[in-house]
Amino acid sequence: MLPERALATVRKHDLIPAGTRVLAAVSGGADSVALALVLARLAATGALDCTLAGLAHLHHGLRGADADADQAFVEALAARLGVPCVAEREDVAARAREAGESIEAAARRARYAFLDQAAAALGATRIATGHTADDQAETLLLRLLRGAGLHGLSAIRPRNGIVIRPLLDAGRAEVEAYLKAEGESWRDDASNADRGIPRNRVRHELMPVLRAIAGPSVAGVLARTAALVRDDADELERQAIEMARRDVLLDGKSSGTRLAIAGLAAAGPALGRRIVRAALATAAGGRFHSLEHVEAVRSLIKEDAPSSVQVPGAVARRDGIAIRIDPAPDDAGVAPFEARLEVPGSVELPEAGVTIAAEVGQCPGDVARLESRGDRVALQGVDDTVLSVRSRRPGDAFRPLGAPGRRKVQDLFVDRKLPRSERDRVPLVVDGKGRIVWVVGHAIADEFRVTAPGERVLLLNVTRSGVFGEAT
Repeated sequence: MLPERALATVRKHDLIPAGTRVLAAVSGGADSVALALVLARLAATGALDCTLAGLAHLHHGLRGADADADQAFVEALAARLGVPCVAEREDVAARAREAGESIEAAARRARYAFLDQAAAALGATRIATGHTADDQAETLLLRLLRGAGLHGLSAIRPRNGIVIRPLLDAGRAEVEAYLKAEGESWRDDASNADRGIPRNRVRHELMPVLRAIAGPSVAGVLARTAALVRDDADELERQAIEMARRDVLLDGKSSGTRLAIAGLAAAGPALGRRIVRAALATAAGGRFHSLEHVEAVRSLIKEDAPSSVQVPGAVARRDGIAIRIDPAPDDAGVAPFEARLEVPGSVELPEAGVTIAAEVGQCPGDVARLESRGDRVALQGVDDTVLSVRSRRPGDAFRPLGAPGRRKVQDLFVDRKLPRSERDRVPLVVDGKGRIVWVVGHAIADEFRVTAPGERVLLLNVTRSGVFGEAT
């Protein structure tokens, strides 16, 4: 039974200490509804010495009446369980536009910020989410396809700070079977069928193939692999911290973090990358750094390497026997970039922290939604014989969708309140005639909007390294 499996997971990972007040994050979907019911049962029976402090639901402002019905459903569930419900509404689409990120990434950031506030309001010291073994398997596959290292392949952790996942060892089928046996209903989110979202493509296209090859238990097998990888990653992280303190980190009066070149060289690639990544995170305030960024800093241990490199938010310089890593000046941008984008095909842009893919096909789903989303767009009339993706240039201008006339890209960024330090990182997709067709994450050009949905369209999709579609 699901409650027993959840209890075993909680005990195995010590997720809920005695006397804990737990907030359940509930969207209305099967996983989160089952989570709330299981926690309520375990608390009521005394199997867990905890209190279900309440339910939290964030309305993302994306699905109109369906989202309103989701909120009403969760509020009714909380009333049945006799616990408070904290519900708020967020304009996630606007948030995504302002931040220049995908809808999925913006929703995740908004959701966890809201959950922190809800937990504080209800005096909860743990936030439970309904992630399952299927979510774990999908996350592992997504990160594997992006070439992630051990940390990324660890996928979803049972605990991350105060966030816990009591259902992580249970499969989605087991969750739904439990609800049906209990006579409980749940809400289905239509956006989960949108195959323009990479996670949904993995769920609906890749996972069925893997089940046909490896059997129905493949999600559990992948989840077990993620757990084994997590153990290895944690051990390497422990060793990296120990080595850094002993042989790599240098004390001194200079600003920034100083890494001993000899110690970093002796650490080798596996530990050295972890040491450099931690130093960059400290200097750059948590900005994402790709493998290319980390390796560029590690290359400074070589005598024939450049004396300094700049990565997002940080500058690394060879300084005698050490590499010094400092925060980048506020006005420091990134070097101009440009790359060819084949159709079909994809291109990775480390400078922008994104991968952009292109394909030709029929326009899927609602055209208006594709036109407004930050991560996937449909276009017509583009000269896609030679597409390129580049950083902005002085004088760049285009007519944004729905605008009365042409605008400078610079003015668009100012209106969107995009920080100056981020503007040179925003990729522009340009067609074979040199026309800007998409300012990625912000606006498509009006002249390339879809006017005949049943005819050929160019589909462009952006994946943001480290945040797109993570179920963490």
